[in-house]
Formats: sequence, structure tokens, C-alpha cells
Amino acid sequence: MSVRLVLADDHAMVREGLKSLLQAKGAAEVVGEADTGTKTVALARRLRPHIVVMDVAMPGLNGIEATRRILRDNPHVKVLGISGHANKAFVREMLTAGASGYVLKKRAAEDLVRAIGELMRGKTYLSPDIARGVIDDYIEVTHAKGGDLAFVVLTPREREVVQQIVEGKSTKEIAGILDVSVKTIETHRRNIMEKLDLHSVAELTKYAVREGVTPLDP
Repeated sequence: MSVRLVLADDHAMVREGLKSLLQAKGAAEVVGEADTGTKTVALARRLRPHIVVMDVAMPGLNGIEATRRILRDNPHVKVLGISGHANKAFVREMLTAGASGYVLKKRAAEDLVRAIGELMRGKTYLSPDIARGVIDDYIEVTHAKGGDLAFVVLTPREREVVQQIVEGKSTKEIAGILDVSVKTIETHRRNIMEKLDLHSVAELTKYAVREGVTPLDP
């Protein structure tokens, strides 16, 4: 069976490199490419691939939230997270969102084809560099009753609002993007700041980058 795959990464050169690797190995047919999280969700809904290779740091809608939406639309899709960072928060939240695996970009040549094979057999796959201790950490945090990570204390909608704020969108623009009222976004902003005990967009930006809510560089 030919594996139908969507590649999601905001860098065209990375997508081209991964696509060439998959074609050379005959591992999958790349049926679609996307450079934002929102486009990836739409492509997955339209093309119904077997696997989505999802960069965690995607603009507009990060890979973690995009993964949640993709699997909400079609729980049979397998999402393989990919990142340049062995960040435990990224790994943990991708798994929590429903991803079936996670590979590092620096190990793509060694791990990507193997990961696709494992996912198609109904298994999970983690790059060796991040596998040690990740599962224990994931289980511990998933079952925690509290904690101060943004992923724990903020709702999925609040995380979406945070990303839009950090990317420079106005309250009115965010309301339009999320199809809610300006008053609703103002309420979300107030709740976010109170939950995180922050007092400015600059503080929120640093926090969001540190906790992996947004892919923007600090």
C-alpha cells in the first residue's frame, strides 16, 4: 500500500529535503505540503492522508494545536511530530495532542523512514535522542492535577489567543480569525494574564516562547 503523506514545515528547503529523502527511499507519496498550521489542518481534512509529518513550530497555528484539530477531524490520521529541538515540553504536548511519534530534524535521514513504517504498523516512534525519560515525564505531567506550564493552566482556545497576540495581531484581528466577538478576546486576554501572572505583551511573548506555545524566536 502506498503511504499518502502531508509534509508540514514553514521552511520550503526543509520540506524539499524531506520530500527528496522519502522519494529516494520509496517510503511515501507526498500528496500535499503546507507552511502554516492552519493550511495543514485544511489539507489533512481535504486529502485524508495516512500520515502528517508536522513541524512543531508552525506560524499562525502551532503544530501542537494543529495536531489536535487534525485528529479531531479524523482520528485515523497518524501525526509524526518533527522539530529541530529536543524540548521536553514540545515532545510531551505533541504526544498529549495525539501524535504517534516524534523525530528530530538532525536525525531525519536515519529516523524518518523508520518512523513512518512504525506508525503504519500502529506503533509509536521517538528519536533515540529524546526517547530516554520522555515517556515517564509525559505520563507524570499528563496525570498532574496542576502545574505552571502554559499547556496545563491555559485552555486550548487561550493558547490560540496567546499565539495570535505574540504574532502581533490586534484584538479585533484575533476576533476575526477565531470568529468570536472582540469582547470575548478581551476576556481571554484578561484571563491569560491573570493565570500566568503577567502584565505586558513583552512578558507574555517571553513566556510563550519559553513554554513552546509559539514558534517565534525570543
